Amino acid sequence: MVLALLCLISPGLFAALPVSGQTGQAPAGFVSLFNGRDLTGWKVPEGDNGHWKVVNGVIDYDAESEARQDKNLWTEREYGDFILRVDWRLKDVSSYINPQVPIILPSGLHKKDAQGKEIVMAVPDADSGILLRGAPKSQVNIWNWPIGSGEVYGYRMDRNMPPEVRAGVTPKKNADKNIGEWNTFEITMRGDRLTVVLNGETVIENAQLPGVPPRGRIGLQHHGGKRDGKWVSPPSLVQFRNIFIKELK
Repeated sequence: MVLALLCLISPGLFAALPVSGQTGQAPAGFVSLFNGRDLTGWKVPEGDNGHWKVVNGVIDYDAESEARQDKNLWTEREYGDFILRVDWRLKDVSSYINPQVPIILPSGLHKKDAQGKEIVMAVPDADSGILLRGAPKSQVNIWNWPIGSGEVYGYRMDRNMPPEVRAGVTPKKNADKNIGEWNTFEITMRGDRLTVVLNGETVIENAQLPGVPPRGRIGLQHHGGKRDGKWVSPPSLVQFRNIFIKELK
C-alpha cells in the first residue's frame, strides 16, 4: 500500500542551482578523469546529440540522450582495483513521483505487512549511479529513496545471491545531502570487494560482488524514459564534478 507522498525536496530546489564547477586538483596519488572543460577521456554515446555535456565546469545530464543503444557515459580506459572519488548532485526530483518505493530492511529484503504484501510509498525521485568495471550490475546507486544512495541494486535484487551478499550491498545508513547539494562518493574496489563512503560515512563496507569483472570501464549512468512527453521512470537529472581515481596494485 502507498503510505504517503514524502516531501523530500529541499526548500530551494526550484531555484536555479548555484554555479560551482570543478573545485580542486587531484589529491596526491590520484589522477583526474574530468578536466572541467570538455568530455576528453570519456566515450559519449553514439547519437547522444549533446545531452551529456559540460556546463559551468560540471558534467551535466538531462536524461534525454538520443543514443539508440547504450546511453551511459563511459571512460575510455579500463580499470581494475582502484579508489574513485566523485562529487555528484541530483538537480531535481520534482519531475517524477515514484509510486512504488519499498522500505528496504538491513537484509536487503523489502518490508511487508501482516498479510505479506510489500509496503511501498510514493517518493519524488531521480536516478543515476556509478557503473564499475563495465558492468551495469555492479552499479553504485544515486537516487532519492529513503534507504539512501550507495547500494548496489543489481546484487541486492538478485535472488540467486547468498543472503550475506544481498545484505552487504545494502546501505547501513542514509548519508545523502539535500537535493541540489553536492555529495561525495569514495568508492574502493579490490578484487570482488567494494567499500562505499558517502559524505564521510561508510555506507557499504567490504561487500562481496561475486562474478564482477576483474577490469572494465567506469560509467555514469543514464536512467529514465518518456512517453507522451512525461517521465515514466525516474530520470537521471544529475551533475558530476571532481572525478579522481587512484589505481591500486
